[in-house]
Amino acid sequence: MAYINDIHILLYVAIAFLGGIVGQFVNYVNVAFLNRRKIISKQTYEEYKKVRKLNYPIIIINAIAYIALLYNFKLSLNLLRFVVLIPMLISAFVVDYKIQIIPNRLNLTIFETGLLFAFIFGMQNLNIAKDMLLGMLVGGGIFLLITLIGGAIAGKEAMGLGDVKLMGALGLYFGMVNIAMIAILSFLIGAIVSIIILIARKNRKDGYIPFGPFIVSATIVAIFVPSNMLFTFLMEVFSLGMY
Repeated sequence: MAYINDIHILLYVAIAFLGGIVGQFVNYVNVAFLNRRKIISKQTYEEYKKVRKLNYPIIIINAIAYIALLYNFKLSLNLLRFVVLIPMLISAFVVDYKIQIIPNRLNLTIFETGLLFAFIFGMQNLNIAKDMLLGMLVGGGIFLLITLIGGAIAGKEAMGLGDVKLMGALGLYFGMVNIAMIAILSFLIGAIVSIIILIARKNRKDGYIPFGPFIVSATIVAIFVPSNMLFTFLMEVFSLGMY
């Protein structure tokens, strides 16, 4: 049988199948969040069964993401870490895009699993665990500072608290340097997309643009692009090619 990047092809088939199943579960979770329902609830499940259908976009996206994770990280702890994180990122993207809210339960789950992985990695290397905890402080701190400054200047939140919580939780997954790069990249993506949207609206400034999808997009880039390459790219952009 064939091997791809030293991984048996049947493992790719298996993880794609798992990704599809998890993707459909993500759809169930999203429906619960969008309808303000508890996830683990008989009532929620009964309501979901009445309208249940396969969400092919999410199923396919999650399956492809799982295949890419296996290819990049092989059978490792990093594979497990991101197999857990990717579905939650997809959920954050969809829910924030549709109702401009990142549910506290979702942020808390990312935080809890992040703490668990910090503990697991810390058993191998205490410095990694320290970096993850610093990542939580840096990720949440950057966005909290922006929120406070924006509130003082504009009289309203420049950044939703859900975004602050999400960045703090993600910091546990990525550590101090990487979460800082994710923050910078999310603003870059947000600026580009916002300009495109404003042009498409013919410069009308009405309408709120949620920031969560930009954070998710930047995080996914950080998962699959090596940190040194991402750092070089950001330096090239912000130094106008003089780096």
